[in-house]
Amino acid sequence: MVQLGLVGLGKMGFNMRERLRAAGHEVVGYDRNEAVSDSSSLADMVSKLAAPRMVWIMVPAGGPTRDTVAELAELLSEGDLVIDGGNSKFTDDKINSEVLAAKKIGYLDCGVSGGVWGKENGYGLMVGGAKEDVERAMPVFDALRPEGPREEGFSHAGSIGAGHYAKMIHNGIEYGIMQAYAEGFELMEAAHVIENVPAVIKGWQRGTVVRSWLLDLLVRALDEDPDLDDLEGYVEDSGEGRWTLEEAINNAVPAPVISAALFARFSSRQKDSAAMRAVAALRNQFGGHAVKKAE
Repeated sequence: MVQLGLVGLGKMGFNMRERLRAAGHEVVGYDRNEAVSDSSSLADMVSKLAAPRMVWIMVPAGGPTRDTVAELAELLSEGDLVIDGGNSKFTDDKINSEVLAAKKIGYLDCGVSGGVWGKENGYGLMVGGAKEDVERAMPVFDALRPEGPREEGFSHAGSIGAGHYAKMIHNGIEYGIMQAYAEGFELMEAAHVIENVPAVIKGWQRGTVVRSWLLDLLVRALDEDPDLDDLEGYVEDSGEGRWTLEEAINNAVPAPVISAALFARFSSRQKDSAAMRAVAALRNQFGGHAVKKAE
Protein backbone atom coordinates (compact mmCIF):
# COMPACT_ATOMS: atom_id res chain seq x y z
CA MET A 1 0.00 0.00 0.00
CA VAL A 2 1.23 3.49 -0.86
CA GLN A 3 -0.04 6.91 0.10
CA LEU A 4 -0.76 9.46 -2.62
CA GLY A 5 -1.93 13.05 -2.73
CA LEU A 6 -4.20 13.71 -5.71
CA VAL A 7 -4.85 17.26 -6.87
CA GLY A 8 -7.90 17.66 -9.11
CA LEU A 9 -10.98 15.49 -8.65
CA GLY A 10 -12.88 16.14 -11.85
CA LYS A 11 -14.22 13.38 -14.12
CA MET A 12 -10.80 11.76 -14.52
CA GLY A 13 -9.27 12.53 -11.14
CA PHE A 14 -12.32 11.41 -9.17
CA ASN A 15 -12.42 8.04 -10.92
CA MET A 16 -8.66 7.58 -10.52
CA ARG A 17 -9.00 8.14 -6.79
CA GLU A 18 -11.71 5.48 -6.66
CA ARG A 19 -9.66 2.96 -8.64
CA LEU A 20 -6.59 3.53 -6.47
CA ARG A 21 -8.59 3.12 -3.28
CA ALA A 22 -10.15 -0.08 -4.60
CA ALA A 23 -6.60 -1.40 -5.08
CA GLY A 24 -5.86 -0.77 -1.41
CA HIS A 25 -3.92 2.50 -1.65
CA GLU A 26 -4.51 5.53 0.55
CA VAL A 27 -5.46 8.61 -1.48
CA VAL A 28 -5.79 12.09 0.00
CA GLY A 29 -7.49 14.27 -2.58
CA TYR A 30 -7.77 18.02 -2.98
CA ASP A 31 -10.21 19.85 -5.21
CA ARG A 32 -11.69 23.33 -5.08
CA ASN A 33 -15.07 21.61 -5.04
CA GLU A 34 -15.51 20.95 -1.33
CA ALA A 35 -18.14 18.30 -2.00
CA VAL A 36 -15.53 15.89 -3.39
CA SER A 37 -12.37 17.09 -1.65
CA ASP A 38 -10.63 15.31 1.24
CA SER A 39 -8.71 18.46 2.16
CA SER A 40 -9.43 22.13 2.62
CA SER A 41 -6.36 23.29 0.67
CA LEU A 42 -3.18 22.08 -0.98
CA ALA A 43 -1.33 22.78 2.25
CA ASP A 44 -3.87 20.73 4.20
CA MET A 45 -3.49 17.85 1.75
CA VAL A 46 0.31 17.91 2.04
CA SER A 47 0.07 17.98 5.86
CA LYS A 48 -1.85 14.68 5.74
CA LEU A 49 0.88 12.89 3.76
CA ALA A 50 3.84 11.13 5.36
CA ALA A 51 7.31 11.88 3.98
CA PRO A 52 8.63 11.07 1.49
CA ARG A 53 5.46 12.24 -0.22
CA MET A 54 4.04 11.48 -3.64
CA VAL A 55 1.56 13.89 -5.27
CA TRP A 56 -0.33 13.37 -8.55
CA ILE A 57 -1.62 16.48 -10.37
CA MET A 58 -4.79 16.13 -12.46
CA VAL A 59 -5.75 19.71 -13.36
CA PRO A 60 -6.11 21.54 -16.71
CA ALA A 61 -2.92 22.03 -18.73
CA GLY A 62 -1.05 25.30 -18.89
CA GLY A 63 -1.44 27.92 -16.19
CA PRO A 64 -3.41 25.79 -13.69
CA THR A 65 -0.78 23.04 -13.78
CA ARG A 66 2.16 25.45 -13.60
CA ASP A 67 0.56 27.28 -10.69
CA THR A 68 -0.06 24.00 -8.86
CA VAL A 69 3.55 22.91 -9.40
CA ALA A 70 4.82 26.25 -8.09
CA GLU A 71 2.66 26.01 -4.97
CA LEU A 72 3.68 22.40 -4.34
CA ALA A 73 7.34 23.42 -4.66
CA GLU A 74 6.83 25.60 -1.60
CA LEU A 75 4.91 22.96 0.36
CA LEU A 76 6.84 19.76 -0.34
CA SER A 77 10.30 18.73 0.82
CA GLU A 78 13.48 17.20 -0.51
CA GLY A 79 12.88 13.63 -1.65
CA ASP A 80 9.19 14.10 -2.47
CA LEU A 81 7.83 13.28 -5.93
CA VAL A 82 5.30 15.07 -8.16
CA ILE A 83 3.55 13.39 -11.10
CA ASP A 84 1.74 15.51 -13.70
CA GLY A 85 -0.98 13.26 -15.12
CA GLY A 86 -2.83 15.99 -17.02
CA ASN A 87 -2.56 16.85 -20.70
CA SER A 88 0.32 19.30 -20.37
CA LYS A 89 2.34 20.20 -23.45
CA PHE A 90 5.60 18.28 -23.31
CA THR A 91 7.63 21.51 -23.40
CA ASP A 92 6.10 22.52 -20.05
CA ASP A 93 7.57 19.45 -18.37
CA LYS A 94 11.14 20.77 -18.45
CA ILE A 95 9.96 24.00 -16.83
CA ASN A 96 7.94 22.23 -14.15
CA SER A 97 10.71 19.75 -13.39
CA GLU A 98 13.25 22.55 -12.97
CA VAL A 99 10.99 24.40 -10.52
CA LEU A 100 10.81 21.26 -8.40
CA ALA A 101 14.43 20.23 -8.89
CA ALA A 102 15.52 23.51 -7.26
CA LYS A 103 13.95 22.12 -4.08
CA LYS A 104 15.29 18.59 -4.77
CA ILE A 105 11.79 17.32 -5.49
CA GLY A 106 11.38 14.67 -8.20
CA TYR A 107 9.08 14.97 -11.22
CA LEU A 108 7.40 12.59 -13.65
CA ASP A 109 5.11 13.41 -16.56
CA CYS A 110 2.41 10.87 -17.30
CA GLY A 111 0.14 10.78 -20.31
CA VAL A 112 -3.15 9.14 -19.31
CA SER A 113 -5.66 7.58 -21.71
CA GLY A 114 -8.95 5.93 -20.83
CA GLY A 115 -11.39 8.75 -20.25
CA VAL A 116 -14.41 8.23 -18.06
CA TRP A 117 -14.19 4.45 -18.61
CA GLY A 118 -10.81 4.15 -16.89
CA LYS A 119 -12.25 3.46 -13.45
CA GLU A 120 -13.49 0.05 -14.64
CA ASN A 121 -11.17 -0.67 -17.59
CA GLY A 122 -7.94 0.88 -16.37
CA TYR A 123 -5.87 3.67 -17.88
CA GLY A 124 -3.19 3.50 -20.54
CA LEU A 125 -0.12 5.23 -19.08
CA MET A 126 2.88 6.79 -20.83
CA VAL A 127 5.55 8.06 -18.43
CA GLY A 128 8.59 10.30 -18.75
CA GLY A 129 11.28 10.79 -16.13
CA ALA A 130 14.09 9.13 -14.20
CA LYS A 131 14.02 5.35 -13.85
CA GLU A 132 14.29 5.46 -10.05
CA ASP A 133 11.27 7.78 -9.81
CA VAL A 134 9.27 5.56 -12.16
CA GLU A 135 10.09 2.50 -10.03
CA ARG A 136 9.07 4.33 -6.88
CA ALA A 137 5.68 5.21 -8.39
CA MET A 138 5.13 1.78 -9.97
CA PRO A 139 2.59 0.60 -7.35
CA VAL A 140 0.41 3.56 -8.37
CA PHE A 141 0.90 2.91 -12.08
CA ASP A 142 0.13 -0.78 -11.63
CA ALA A 143 -3.12 0.05 -9.84
CA LEU A 144 -4.22 2.48 -12.54
CA ARG A 145 -3.26 0.52 -15.67
CA PRO A 146 -5.49 -2.18 -17.16
CA GLU A 147 -5.18 -5.76 -16.00
CA GLY A 148 -2.81 -7.94 -18.01
CA PRO A 149 0.84 -7.62 -19.03
CA ARG A 150 2.30 -4.35 -17.78
CA GLU A 151 3.88 -3.55 -21.15
CA GLU A 152 0.46 -3.59 -22.84
CA GLY A 153 -0.92 -0.76 -20.71
CA PHE A 154 2.15 1.05 -19.41
CA SER A 155 5.31 2.42 -20.96
CA HIS A 156 8.32 4.29 -19.62
CA ALA A 157 8.67 6.42 -22.74
CA GLY A 158 11.94 8.15 -21.86
CA SER A 159 13.22 11.16 -19.97
CA ILE A 160 11.15 14.09 -18.72
CA GLY A 161 8.67 15.21 -21.39
CA ALA A 162 8.54 11.86 -23.19
CA GLY A 163 5.33 10.76 -21.48
CA HIS A 164 3.35 13.80 -22.53
CA TYR A 165 4.93 13.67 -25.99
CA ALA A 166 3.69 10.09 -26.40
CA LYS A 167 0.20 11.12 -25.23
CA MET A 168 0.20 14.02 -27.68
CA ILE A 169 0.90 11.68 -30.60
CA HIS A 170 -1.65 9.21 -29.22
CA ASN A 171 -4.31 11.95 -29.31
CA GLY A 172 -3.32 13.01 -32.83
CA ILE A 173 -3.83 9.42 -33.99
CA GLU A 174 -7.17 9.41 -32.16
CA TYR A 175 -8.26 12.47 -34.17
CA GLY A 176 -7.58 10.63 -37.43
CA ILE A 177 -9.36 7.44 -36.40
CA MET A 178 -12.47 9.27 -35.23
CA GLN A 179 -12.60 11.34 -38.41
CA ALA A 180 -12.38 8.22 -40.60
CA TYR A 181 -15.28 6.58 -38.77
CA ALA A 182 -17.27 9.81 -39.01
CA GLU A 183 -16.71 10.18 -42.76
CA GLY A 184 -17.72 6.57 -43.37
CA PHE A 185 -20.89 7.12 -41.33
CA GLU A 186 -21.79 10.25 -43.27
CA LEU A 187 -21.14 8.64 -46.66
CA MET A 188 -23.34 5.65 -45.86
CA GLU A 189 -26.09 7.97 -44.64
CA ALA A 190 -25.87 10.17 -47.75
CA ALA A 191 -25.75 7.44 -50.42
CA HIS A 192 -29.07 5.76 -49.50
CA VAL A 193 -27.73 2.39 -50.62
CA ILE A 194 -27.57 0.92 -47.13
CA GLU A 195 -30.92 0.70 -45.38
CA ASN A 196 -29.60 0.34 -41.81
CA VAL A 197 -26.35 2.18 -41.26
CA PRO A 198 -26.15 1.59 -37.46
CA ALA A 199 -26.53 -2.16 -38.06
CA VAL A 200 -23.63 -2.17 -40.52
CA ILE A 201 -21.38 -0.29 -38.09
CA LYS A 202 -22.39 -2.63 -35.26
CA GLY A 203 -21.51 -5.56 -37.52
CA TRP A 204 -17.95 -4.25 -37.79
CA GLN A 205 -17.32 -4.89 -34.09
CA ARG A 206 -16.14 -8.48 -34.53
CA GLY A 207 -13.84 -10.00 -37.11
CA THR A 208 -13.21 -6.87 -39.20
CA VAL A 209 -9.94 -5.01 -39.55
CA VAL A 210 -11.57 -1.74 -38.44
CA ARG A 211 -12.83 -3.00 -35.06
CA SER A 212 -11.68 -0.96 -32.08
CA TRP A 213 -12.82 0.51 -28.78
CA LEU A 214 -13.61 3.80 -30.54
CA LEU A 215 -15.85 1.88 -32.92
CA ASP A 216 -17.55 0.29 -29.90
CA LEU A 217 -18.23 3.78 -28.54
CA LEU A 218 -19.69 4.89 -31.89
CA VAL A 219 -22.00 1.84 -31.80
CA ARG A 220 -23.05 2.83 -28.27
CA ALA A 221 -23.84 6.37 -29.43
CA LEU A 222 -25.87 5.07 -32.40
CA ASP A 223 -27.79 2.69 -30.14
CA GLU A 224 -28.91 5.75 -28.17
CA ASP A 225 -29.52 8.00 -31.21
CA PRO A 226 -29.45 6.12 -34.56
CA ASP A 227 -29.16 9.24 -36.73
CA LEU A 228 -27.26 11.33 -34.15
CA ASP A 229 -29.99 13.94 -34.56
CA ASP A 230 -29.76 14.96 -30.91
CA LEU A 231 -26.29 16.41 -31.46
CA GLU A 232 -25.02 19.50 -33.24
CA GLY A 233 -22.04 18.89 -35.52
CA TYR A 234 -19.79 21.21 -33.52
CA VAL A 235 -16.47 19.76 -32.31
CA GLU A 236 -13.88 21.39 -30.06
CA ASP A 237 -10.21 20.44 -29.81
CA SER A 238 -8.23 20.35 -26.59
CA GLY A 239 -4.82 21.23 -28.02
CA GLU A 240 -2.96 17.97 -28.54
CA GLY A 241 -3.90 17.75 -32.23
CA ARG A 242 -2.44 21.21 -32.85
CA TRP A 243 0.71 20.33 -30.92
CA THR A 244 1.07 17.13 -32.94
CA LEU A 245 0.97 19.10 -36.18
CA GLU A 246 3.49 21.61 -34.81
CA GLU A 247 5.85 18.70 -34.19
CA ALA A 248 5.13 17.27 -37.65
CA ILE A 249 6.18 20.62 -39.16
CA ASN A 250 9.23 20.90 -36.89
CA ASN A 251 10.39 17.43 -37.93
CA ALA A 252 9.30 17.62 -41.59
CA VAL A 253 7.02 14.61 -41.17
CA PRO A 254 3.94 14.55 -43.45
CA ALA A 255 0.77 14.16 -41.37
CA PRO A 256 -2.12 14.64 -43.82
CA VAL A 257 -4.64 12.50 -41.93
CA ILE A 258 -4.16 14.24 -38.58
CA SER A 259 -4.13 17.68 -40.19
CA ALA A 260 -7.33 16.98 -42.15
CA ALA A 261 -9.01 15.71 -38.98
CA LEU A 262 -8.07 18.84 -37.05
CA PHE A 263 -9.18 21.16 -39.87
CA ALA A 264 -12.50 19.28 -40.07
CA ARG A 265 -13.07 20.27 -36.44
CA PHE A 266 -12.40 23.89 -37.33
CA SER A 267 -14.93 23.63 -40.17
CA SER A 268 -17.53 22.26 -37.77
CA ARG A 269 -17.53 25.53 -35.86
CA GLN A 270 -18.29 27.73 -38.89
CA LYS A 271 -21.90 28.58 -39.58
CA ASP A 272 -20.76 30.55 -42.63
CA SER A 273 -17.26 30.30 -44.09
CA ALA A 274 -15.51 33.44 -45.31
CA ALA A 275 -13.21 31.22 -47.36
CA MET A 276 -16.14 29.57 -49.16
CA ARG A 277 -17.70 32.99 -49.81
CA ALA A 278 -14.42 33.98 -51.44
CA VAL A 279 -14.42 30.81 -53.58
CA ALA A 280 -18.03 31.47 -54.63
CA ALA A 281 -17.13 35.05 -55.56
CA LEU A 282 -14.14 33.93 -57.62
CA ARG A 283 -16.14 31.31 -59.53
CA ASN A 284 -18.75 33.96 -60.27
CA GLN A 285 -16.10 36.43 -61.42
CA PHE A 286 -14.11 34.20 -63.76
CA GLY A 287 -16.88 31.97 -65.08
CA GLY A 288 -20.15 33.63 -64.34
CA HIS A 289 -21.11 30.65 -62.20
CA ALA A 290 -24.29 30.92 -60.19
CA VAL A 291 -24.01 31.96 -56.55
CA LYS A 292 -26.41 31.78 -53.65
CA LYS A 293 -27.08 35.23 -52.25
CA ALA A 294 -27.01 35.76 -48.49
CA GLU A 295 -30.36 36.34 -46.86
